[in-house]
Amino acid sequence: MSSTASRTQEERRVLAGTLVGTTIEWYDFFIFAQLTATLLTPLFLEPLGEANPGVAQVLSFAMIGISFFFRPLGAVVAGHLGDRYGRKRILVLTLILMGVATAAIGLLPTYASIGIAAPILLVLLRVIQGFSAGGEWGGAALMAVEHAPEHRRGYFGAYPQIGVPIGMILATGLLYILRVALSPEAFTAWGWRIPFLLSIALIFVGYMIRRAVEESPVFKQLSLRKASEHTPLRELMTGHTKQVLQAALIFISNNAAGYLVIAFFISYTTKVLEMPLAPILLATTIGSVGWLIFTLVGGWLSDKIGRRNTFVIGYALVFVWMIPMFLLVDTGNIVLYGVAIFVLTVGLGLSYGPQSAMYAEMFPAHIRYSGISIGYAIGAILGGAFAATVAQILLETTGASISIAIYIMVLTVISVAAVLWVGETRGRNLHVEEIEGEQADSRVAH
Repeated sequence: MSSTASRTQEERRVLAGTLVGTTIEWYDFFIFAQLTATLLTPLFLEPLGEANPGVAQVLSFAMIGISFFFRPLGAVVAGHLGDRYGRKRILVLTLILMGVATAAIGLLPTYASIGIAAPILLVLLRVIQGFSAGGEWGGAALMAVEHAPEHRRGYFGAYPQIGVPIGMILATGLLYILRVALSPEAFTAWGWRIPFLLSIALIFVGYMIRRAVEESPVFKQLSLRKASEHTPLRELMTGHTKQVLQAALIFISNNAAGYLVIAFFISYTTKVLEMPLAPILLATTIGSVGWLIFTLVGGWLSDKIGRRNTFVIGYALVFVWMIPMFLLVDTGNIVLYGVAIFVLTVGLGLSYGPQSAMYAEMFPAHIRYSGISIGYAIGAILGGAFAATVAQILLETTGASISIAIYIMVLTVISVAAVLWVGETRGRNLHVEEIEGEQADSRVAH
């Protein structure tokens, strides 16, 4: 086999390995988010749900958010280990951890069976999911970008990103099928457990694919030069806090707007607008196809016109579309709801596709896993962790959905400012030679 053909085959394995892992991670997350919006509140917060449904809904959205607080811990641990011992083995561990926690939720007794222990155990499993997710994305992004030819980093980096919409399509599509196939009583009694338990099969498939992927060539360089003997986390926090903050702020708008689609709209349309659930799930699934397409377009476009320009175009679309989107959703018309979600995914995709490449280009190789994982995790806390909770509170307080649109628009301005603060990163050297020069300069300075 020629070296070109061998390289192409390895690139395909890398893209498949990064895609399958993030898809499974986000499938697990979305199953929980969407069932929280429609079913898990009465099953696990039974007394409160009967006494005060509005407060119970806020608390159920908070259960989605609580796991985000443990993402930075997962990012710190996985990033530190990934920078010292390699990207590949940490990716396998995070995948298994997420799958076990998700399957355990599918086996968990409800409040009616074990009382207050039910929501406590549910929160503990959500913590494990959050810890796992905190380490997953950074490793997948680096495996894709560090294997990529320089002129295709954006496109390669978009593959772990499209795990989000594909996970959304799988989760929402499966829930739609179960809702149609089962009676409401059967779905409430046992059918809701099926998507969680299916995670075991997905984890097995993901594990087999990831085993076949070679370690990142950049980490191989680090190993050969013993750069991994440094303490990456300490250096990150003392010398690169600005880049971590920039990475976090870049992400907050995309993540917050995304979690409106993932969690809030399903609750809002069915409980406030009293629209039927099955068509909402179908429309959300179709909207996720747009998210997938435009995330790939965003990665590809960033290789052509730059990461910064692609981000700005995507965020401009999110900003401009926010108020029209809520006006369409508030009509209660399922077709207009579908249009509203699909158009939003254009901006979401363009402001998500370039993220892996831009983040990787912001940090030197020996602290890159830690840097991008922690920046991403903090951005998720500031953005999506409590986006659905904030949206519910704004709705309860103001009675007007436009207040939620303004909230996302403010976050979008912050994210655009952060992108402009970073500037263009396309074409920066990702390899070890760059950090050796920095380390030599540092030794001279001291």
